[in-house]
Amino acid sequence: MIARLIAAILILAGTPAFAHRLDEYLQGTIISIEKGRLQAQMTLTPGVAVSPLLIASIDTDSNGVISQTEQLEYARSVLQDLSLTIDGRHLTPQLVSEQFPTLDELKDGRGEIQLEFKADLPGGGRNRKLTLENHHQSAIAAYQVNCTVPRDPNIRIARQNRNYSQSSYVLEYVQTNAESASVEMSPVAVLMFLSLAVLWLRHVWPTNVMRRFAHWRRN
Repeated sequence: MIARLIAAILILAGTPAFAHRLDEYLQGTIISIEKGRLQAQMTLTPGVAVSPLLIASIDTDSNGVISQTEQLEYARSVLQDLSLTIDGRHLTPQLVSEQFPTLDELKDGRGEIQLEFKADLPGGGRNRKLTLENHHQSAIAAYQVNCTVPRDPNIRIARQNRNYSQSSYVLEYVQTNAESASVEMSPVAVLMFLSLAVLWLRHVWPTNVMRRFAHWRRN
């Protein structure tokens, strides 16, 4: 448990930290990789100087209230600005949940929008490459992306690469499982079996035959 915690800290510490400036729209994404599935949490925090622009894009009817419909529409617009691929194959992020602060909290720079999304991962080989690009509000955005340590012991993070703004993030990982391990070992097992069979035919079987022949002659 302690080793996994240390590893998690090292992975999360592998990216430079950004101060939350008043004129930036900070967008942080935490990715979790599982077998056959990706899960992610996004925290979007606008600074005071850019909050009016953001509020206008969320409160589309300008009534001073963020309705459930407006929350859903904005959350979907964020996901539409994401490009997600694995091994060069396009993935479609699926919204799981959204949580919005009040307009007053957004105006004061205290509000955080919380989004959670997932994506189904198609089957692939042992070495996999996940790419996430975020283009949402790129003119005012500051991006951060990290990956948690996988809970599945058959998944191991190999490396993480980001561009300077972290709008582009590449995660390379290694995935193994019991089925692939058994398939990989089966040729070895076959060779071992054949080797033993050859040894038996060369040594054990002739010896048994000769013993039986000698016994037959004595009788």
